[in-house]
Amino acid sequence: MKSLYDVPAPAKLNLFLHITGRRADGYHLLQSVFMLIDWCDTLHFEVRPDGRITRQDLTDNLPHDDLIVRAARALQTLTQCRLGADVSVEKRIPAQAGMGGGSSDAASSLLALNRLWKLNLPLSQLAKVGIQLGADVPFFLGGDNAWVEGIGDRLAPLELPPARFVVAKPPTGVETASIFASPDLKRDTNPATILGFAEHPYGFGHNDLQPVALRQCPQIAQALGWLGSLGLNGRMTGSGSAVFAQTLDDMDLRSAPGTWHVRSCSNLAAHPLRGWASSDS
Repeated sequence: MKSLYDVPAPAKLNLFLHITGRRADGYHLLQSVFMLIDWCDTLHFEVRPDGRITRQDLTDNLPHDDLIVRAARALQTLTQCRLGADVSVEKRIPAQAGMGGGSSDAASSLLALNRLWKLNLPLSQLAKVGIQLGADVPFFLGGDNAWVEGIGDRLAPLELPPARFVVAKPPTGVETASIFASPDLKRDTNPATILGFAEHPYGFGHNDLQPVALRQCPQIAQALGWLGSLGLNGRMTGSGSAVFAQTLDDMDLRSAPGTWHVRSCSNLAAHPLRGWASSDS
């Protein structure tokens, strides 16, 4: 195998995000559900014999040393692999959205290069590489929608009913660190249960980061207002500026400002690359 083309890297939505406490080391304790959606970046890989890692940006320009490049180098270091890769990227998931685009790109890169370089590492080994790149990378490697707890490190597979969503991301982003550092952040939400969530999965809970983010990024309020104008009850996903709402039908989204990223999406039952690495430890 010399190449892999059209490798998907799907985005995720946080259906809710509760902060339930804070550890002595400053890390926040949270509960959330991460749900995969069909808004994807697309990656293309070709083997290089000289060990070099190159990246070509086919759409938006990415940082020079982005998570795709770092994932490839980390995999080389772990395995002492002497092969390299030319990676081409069709970037569609917006940055600073709270949708995990960079982490998803890293996970798909690990899965693709593990296969392309014939390394045969199991998921447990790839996850050890992934967690060093970003907290969300192990989720995208795992292949399932997930109930998330702890500091984001405890994931349990979760089945979700099929649904449609409108997702909107205004141009302005928001800094995750500044939200979590805010003294106004609510950090004592009562713990939820999976059973309680399952009764109403797409209307359950709230995002504890949203009130602070609204003060730091007024465009989030504008995006929520736009969803409201469509008769939808929206909320923020993760710690980014993207907002989303469930919808029963495809809607006319042309009233959104032209500078926004807006899509109608479906959730995914599983990651499209699930099974690309063995689950054996």
